[in-house]
Amino acid sequence: MKKLLLTMGLLACVLSYAQAWKGAGDQKAQAGINVWGFGTGPTASYDYGLSNLISVGGGANVYFNEDDDNPFVFGRIGFHLQEALALPSEIDIYPGVNVGVAGRNFGLGVYLGARYFFTENWGAFIEAGNNGSFGVSYSF
Repeated sequence: MKKLLLTMGLLACVLSYAQAWKGAGDQKAQAGINVWGFGTGPTASYDYGLSNLISVGGGANVYFNEDDDNPFVFGRIGFHLQEALALPSEIDIYPGVNVGVAGRNFGLGVYLGARYFFTENWGAFIEAGNNGSFGVSYSF
């Protein structure tokens, strides 16, 4: 019984330090799967916090479908609503914009994302908009 209580106490301490958004200087990396139209593929992105509200970063997606492969390399800006919505520290909701190059064309995407952190460093994310993606987040 003592071991069970000790384990639960340690787990509660670890989870209590999980923060989805820390503001200025915060760094998050994400990797996952993208879904768009009739194609799917890997995605990766990085966000750097400029303030409690704004982050900038970049990323890349590749969509595989029957006809061809469609890469999208982009810069991104996100607006983190954790503080404004008084969310628990483990949760962050963030709308944003991606701007970049999609194949040989200009690419623009908008999204609404959410992150939930299970531990201080590891969490999950989901983003929906022009395309959808989900996967894991890592906090530096």
